[in-house]
Amino acid sequence: MKKQLLLIGGGHAHMVTLANLHAFIEKGFGVTVIQPSEYHYYSGMGPGMLGGTYRPDDIRFATRRLVESKGGRFILGHASRIDPDKQLVHLEGTEEAIPYDVLSCNAGSSVPRDMIRGDGRDIFTAKPIEELLVARQRIVALAATGRITVAVIGSGPSSIEIAGNIHQLCRERQVVMPRIQLFGGRKFLSGRPGRVRRLARRILERKGVEIHETGYVRRIETGRFSLANGQEYQADIIFPAVGVRPSRIFSSSGLPTGPDGGLRVNEYLQSVSYPNIFGGGDCIYFEAEPLDKVGVYAVRQNPVLYRNLMAGLEGGPLEKFLPGGTYLLIYNLGDGQGILSKWSLTFSGRLAFRIKDRIDRRFIQTFQET
Repeated sequence: MKKQLLLIGGGHAHMVTLANLHAFIEKGFGVTVIQPSEYHYYSGMGPGMLGGTYRPDDIRFATRRLVESKGGRFILGHASRIDPDKQLVHLEGTEEAIPYDVLSCNAGSSVPRDMIRGDGRDIFTAKPIEELLVARQRIVALAATGRITVAVIGSGPSSIEIAGNIHQLCRERQVVMPRIQLFGGRKFLSGRPGRVRRLARRILERKGVEIHETGYVRRIETGRFSLANGQEYQADIIFPAVGVRPSRIFSSSGLPTGPDGGLRVNEYLQSVSYPNIFGGGDCIYFEAEPLDKVGVYAVRQNPVLYRNLMAGLEGGPLEKFLPGGTYLLIYNLGDGQGILSKWSLTFSGRLAFRIKDRIDRRFIQTFQET
């Protein structure tokens, strides 16, 4: 029986592998991809879709069509558990288990929902990206009836991009501008360079966004939320944007993980305990040098992961992944405005947004046209 390559997820770190799927097929290997949607959305353009700059088709890859056109097998479903000893991946809601000789995990991450209580109505997270489409429709519908309050909870890049693009959405749809509040914990944009923080604050405040730094949110439910200090607030729409957490499939499968729950991998992007399991993107914990949860590392991992998966099937030598140096900080704050920062260069405005837009469109078009 021919060797089997199994991919969990068709995300950023698997893009080069998917584009070269034919290379595996031509060498006689079977390839299967498991993903909960026929499409993979590019998260870097998600807030822009919320604001109306992009249509869904502009920011997604047709994973199923790509896989099947190159001779692979696509399974629409959730991978629920990995059995590394029997070399099987179990699917949620079915008895079926998919065998593999080499497994690669790009299972992504999600926004923690631990603090959310109740049915979660009118509470939206930035992941999965498709949820931003639902949020967009809901905001427009509510804002068309009068002034509403939208609360964005978090102090990172996702929170500022969501807040800025809500403003753009309502301005372009010509509905009543909501009261937009951003709750940034105790320090707005904590961990980012001082000039980036100042520029972001200035842009958002000019849009009328209220920035609160009075404490961390403890509990969220439909229509209201409370801070750890006991203060309570009401909002019609709530966006928790409090960072991301790797898929729990690794801890539930008994695989070695890092402190964040991500698959613990070595310098070859290979499980520290199972040499035929690899991974990339937000779902891994890179043991040699813990990495920020940003897409740039998944993009850098792409060619290394592709070559190592081929080597794993062929028995060849593996290539080390080198994370590289400083990466570009670039944000879309809506209304054609952005912020760009790298090394000593930091600026904001329309040029920053145009640069981000060009980088994003070039990246996605490269793989959409594969």
